[in-house]
Amino acid sequence: MSTSVPLHKIKVVLLENIHPRAAALLEDAGYTIERHETALAGDDLVHAAGDAHMLGIRSKTHLTPDFFDRANTLWAVGAFCIGTNQIDLAAAGARGVACFNAPFSNTRSVAEKVICEIIALHRRLFDRSAQMHKGRWRKSASNAHEIRGRTLGIVGYGRIGSQLSVLAESLGMHVLYHDEVQVLPLGNAHQADNLDDLLSRADVVSLHVPDLAATRNLITARELAAMPRGAFLINNSRGSVVNIAHLADALASGHLGGAAIDVFPEEPSSNEETFTSPLQGLDNVILTPHIGGSTVEAQENIAVEVGTKLVRLMNNGSTTTAVNLPEVDLPSLHPQHHRLIHVHRNVPGVLQQINHATAEAGINVAAQYLQSGAETSYMIMDVDQAGSEQLLQSLRAIPQTIRARPIW
Repeated sequence: MSTSVPLHKIKVVLLENIHPRAAALLEDAGYTIERHETALAGDDLVHAAGDAHMLGIRSKTHLTPDFFDRANTLWAVGAFCIGTNQIDLAAAGARGVACFNAPFSNTRSVAEKVICEIIALHRRLFDRSAQMHKGRWRKSASNAHEIRGRTLGIVGYGRIGSQLSVLAESLGMHVLYHDEVQVLPLGNAHQADNLDDLLSRADVVSLHVPDLAATRNLITARELAAMPRGAFLINNSRGSVVNIAHLADALASGHLGGAAIDVFPEEPSSNEETFTSPLQGLDNVILTPHIGGSTVEAQENIAVEVGTKLVRLMNNGSTTTAVNLPEVDLPSLHPQHHRLIHVHRNVPGVLQQINHATAEAGINVAAQYLQSGAETSYMIMDVDQAGSEQLLQSLRAIPQTIRARPIW
């Protein structure tokens, strides 16, 4: 099948051992796939992906303005994870590079892990198991509790927090939640008056907030002191949210009864690097290596979700669910038409220039959709085949143009 760009010439680079389902989906679309098992940075990253049309990463690869300046053929980045703080989204958007993530695919995996940790902390399973591995038999009910009737405080009542709420209630827990926006509760959960109110009433607190300026160091010595003596803290959200040194002090003093931490302010970039933390060696503290969403099921779901978004962008021009460009979509392209994608700076007068170029080309417009953000506008235009190349060149000549390409 003849296409505007031969499909095999569309290069996709996948880093960080992304689930093979993504490669299979993209290969089925006809693209050429290059896979790397680890994160890359600097010149190594540019050497591998500088000529790619699409790049897939997870949380360890950091995409800077310098990378986007050097990756001149890049049209899209797929973050095969929930977060996008490893990507300079403004720099990507300024160059017309659409960025996608997977905000829905691993919520169940994270919620189930939290339930597991709540039970393990209340029963001190980590300590009991460690003792058994050392040959010590310590059968005792001391400081071991059922979770039925206990109060779970959820900070951040979004997709993960709300699902956790339902699971916890099904096990007999009372649920309080705090969110910066007004959110309707699921089941019998109750919204706390504020964060301090939640902290003071919860037997176990689980954090589910993004990495924002407002959430960095959300939990410090002050907040830990507000929690009841013997309470537990769980963080499967972002490493910047909890002051680890303060948490270590609260655990060492006995004020907190335990913690489960999956994310850290500084994390090794590969499995070969040594991990160190003030939390190591403390009683009833579960440490895991950022595996909240690391289940086979979640990774496959993420691969399909993000991979599908990348294919739709390249084949259809759709930016639906992009996190840094206006969301634009049109139905599948009619065989008699060519589709032109035009990304431009959002300043007055550009639409007038587009319409003038269209009139000059003497071309019929079958469909057009323009959506603008604060800095960038994204337009899809379906036009007659005759004259589409002339119009494309005219669009590229508009001074405010960032990127333009045909799809047919």
